[in-house]
Amino acid sequence: MSRPIQKKTTREIFEENRNRTRPPGMSDVVLWLHNVRSMHNVGSAFRTADAFGIDSLFLSGYTPAPPRPEISKTALGAEENVSWSHKKDPMEYAGWCREHGYLLAGLEQTHQSRLLTEYRPGGDTKLCLLFGNEVTGVEADLLRQCDLLLEIPQYGAKHSFNISVSIGITLYHFLATRLQ
Repeated sequence: MSRPIQKKTTREIFEENRNRTRPPGMSDVVLWLHNVRSMHNVGSAFRTADAFGIDSLFLSGYTPAPPRPEISKTALGAEENVSWSHKKDPMEYAGWCREHGYLLAGLEQTHQSRLLTEYRPGGDTKLCLLFGNEVTGVEADLLRQCDLLLEIPQYGAKHSFNISVSIGITLYHFLATRLQ
């Protein structure tokens, strides 16, 4: 006879999450979205960043910024928990990374990319993860600013993920490597 499965209430989940300590090093990861069109993808980035304990989200170019109902609909309030800033000129964020000792890692499929699964940063490595446009990816001038290029390995006929899925995969990889 099988035992009944009892789902946690929203209140129980909230209390458990509030009492968890953030994994070491996740506060040293910054998420950067450049020229991302979809407000739903931006909202998802906020929500995913919050779930993984990321403190900051950089938005640049024509990436939409809060407050927008379309962002809030997907973020479910996470845009209130994750600090963010928006700059038209992305080079300001590239300069910030250099000034503050962050390794700028672009997520893009290039001949110079390393597979995400093969990259294990040191425990004290501060990372800024740059994601580009849903169709065209990270622009060439920003790729040249990157210290590291990472690519998510794929094995099917399709050659890309939705940006919100890519963010989740990437942040989970860094969470898992920091917990080891």
